[in-house]
Amino acid sequence: MLNESKVAASDQVIFSKPSKEDGAAMWELVTKSTLDTNSPYKYLLMSEYFSETCVVAKQHNQVVGFITAFIPPKRPDAVFVWQIGVDASQRGKGIASKMLHSLLASDACKAVRFVEATITPDNKASQSLFQKIARDFHTDIHSSEFFTKDIFPGDEHEEEFKFVIGPINK
Repeated sequence: MLNESKVAASDQVIFSKPSKEDGAAMWELVTKSTLDTNSPYKYLLMSEYFSETCVVAKQHNQVVGFITAFIPPKRPDAVFVWQIGVDASQRGKGIASKMLHSLLASDACKAVRFVEATITPDNKASQSLFQKIARDFHTDIHSSEFFTKDIFPGDEHEEEFKFVIGPINK
């Protein structure tokens, strides 16, 4: 019979900053999802140059979730969440929420009082996640038109609404 504590520990999901070696796994996760696929180079760059404001979730040393984010140069009190990905095997376990909490608790986000993201109208999962984060921090969430459909090339991309959570008191 297996020791239950050893099984539980080995199944634990660990949250950390990504390394550049994690970039490929982040991209692979995206290619197996409904997320917008950026070039592999984007994930390598985010992991190398923006690792302080990104998070990976690993189980058995494999990437099962990630956040790519950055602090906008004109908004040092905000963190802009570019993309959140969670492997299908981990969905429904609160991984995305835990990654956001980990990000906001990081040294890089000490001065952050607002979380920003753009979300398409049909992405109810992301809208729910950001509403949950607003509730967790007992703060407001606002959305507004941001990137309208007409500014995207082609006809394939929906409009993106800007969601702002805050102010956050940590």
